[in-house]
Amino acid sequence: MLGFLLLYFIWKYYSELAFEYEKSKWGYVILGIATYYLGTFAGGFLIGMIIILMGSDIDAVSDILLSVMAVPFGILSVWGLYKFLQKKWSKKTENSNSESLDSDLI
Repeated sequence: MLGFLLLYFIWKYYSELAFEYEKSKWGYVILGIATYYLGTFAGGFLIGMIIILMGSDIDAVSDILLSVMAVPFGILSVWGLYKFLQKKWSKKTENSNSESLDSDLI
């Protein structure tokens, strides 16, 4: 259930961001969801490697616990991509606005 709630918020915020900057809504929603799953996979892999390097048995950790520990990595990767896209697109908007202001003055 938590996964569906996270996917809803990813869909909501990425679609609003794409709409605000006149980009492809569904393309960036899919990118955001894929980023979440890749981030959780990478986080789970990293946690598993740390457990192995510490000398513990990976089978001693339950799958649910490993999944819950990997969720913050997914959320962090989605947030990072969101902020990156927002910053990148706002710079393009500022540059196009300043160019249009310069052309209006001439």
